[in-house]
Amino acid sequence: MSQQFHSFVVFAEMRTGSNFLETNLNAFDSIRCHGEAFNPHFLGYPSNDPILGVDLATRDADPRVLVKAIENDPSGIGGFRYFHDHDPRVFDQIIADKGCAKIILTRNPVESYVSWKIAQATGQWKLTDVKARKSGQAVFDAGEFERHLDALQQFQITLLNRLQVSGQTAFYVAYEDLQNVDVMNGIAQFLGVDETLEGLDTSLKKQNPSPISAKVRNYEDMLVSLAGMDRFDLTRTPNFEPRRGPNVPSYVAAAEASLLYMPLRSGPQDQVMRWLTAVDGVAEADLPTKMNQKKLRQWKRGHPGHRSFTVLRHPAARAHDAFCRHILGTGPGSYKQLRTTMIKRYNLPLPEDGPDASYDRSAHRTAFAAFLSFLKANLAGQTAIRVDPSWCTQSQALAGFAELCPPDRIIREETLGQELAELAHAAGVDHIPALPMGQADQPYTLADIYDDEIEALAADAYHRDYVMFGFSGWAEG
Repeated sequence: MSQQFHSFVVFAEMRTGSNFLETNLNAFDSIRCHGEAFNPHFLGYPSNDPILGVDLATRDADPRVLVKAIENDPSGIGGFRYFHDHDPRVFDQIIADKGCAKIILTRNPVESYVSWKIAQATGQWKLTDVKARKSGQAVFDAGEFERHLDALQQFQITLLNRLQVSGQTAFYVAYEDLQNVDVMNGIAQFLGVDETLEGLDTSLKKQNPSPISAKVRNYEDMLVSLAGMDRFDLTRTPNFEPRRGPNVPSYVAAAEASLLYMPLRSGPQDQVMRWLTAVDGVAEADLPTKMNQKKLRQWKRGHPGHRSFTVLRHPAARAHDAFCRHILGTGPGSYKQLRTTMIKRYNLPLPEDGPDASYDRSAHRTAFAAFLSFLKANLAGQTAIRVDPSWCTQSQALAGFAELCPPDRIIREETLGQELAELAHAAGVDHIPALPMGQADQPYTLADIYDDEIEALAADAYHRDYVMFGFSGWAEG
């Protein structure tokens, strides 16, 4: 471990994600974050247990004793979280110490204020599973927010100035960066720790993943109060999904033509695959796939003028495909373990052994509606179940593609035949086949059960995709 730093401090505020950051820092063997070590009301955590042998009375009498104990933490590089209203006697000591690494965590102050107000109203400051979530709304108080914002800004100005005049730099991390394991590993490197995490600790869940307009009872009053302050980005749709890579092994190339398909799971993959086989008159097994990035680059060099594409599907139809293919049944392609967990922990009304003769349309609609409700929590990071590529948002999957190279063309399913023909023509294909018919979902199609409630549930779960891609109701498409 590097000797550049002997300790660290995370400068943060309430409701900025500091608990999540601490949990993941503590996942490194050589890092130990001791909570809010200098909170005037408790020691580290509300339990007030001693930190490295230093109890509350000793800390209050002389905080330098605890600072020194953390500097000499035998388990690795020790640190703590420090908020603007923590013991001011500590600030001058740690800000002047160049051996104390500075990590500065920030969040949109309107979001942190609203989150703080909801936590006050519900009494819930942490969430590990959506089943225990307490719902509530904040009441925006203009005067209180102005004082809150002023305190945060004054502290940030002081912090920046003290770092500047002492010739120090800090590791800045935003609330939105906390979901990126590479950023977490970057913090470890900054601290001089030669370790990496493969994934994040997801035991803490997002408590209030809805848009801010749904979290504030007097939202219109808040807008009036904040008129002219456009830096808060109030209409942003929250995104708590895990980031995705380009997933190159899923790409499928035509056998000879310069066409590359970048599939979005639970889309019309079967149709597109059969169309690609027809382009060159080959079997599906002859289509190049399971490439790595090196082989993909070789394919591109060998196919000048190549065209890549992906296909968007309406979120309601895509969720129904994922539900029928992976969750409803127990046969090939089903996620049996996830299915069992959904039944036991999230009360999805699924037939125990899969659909049988007694499973009618009404039962199918009820089960799919429950699945859509589960997806809302799952996509918001509030469940213990992974966000599977089969039902992740298409906007997040496309962002993963773009890390390597975005597709030349994003096609919508409703115009698939026409746009594939245009793309093939641009790639120099002589014989352009017609688009084959797609396979209907089993045992019932979305049309069999679709109504306004299903649409509303889909729009609620996939709000980000509806906004990003302009989807209207599925029946309108």
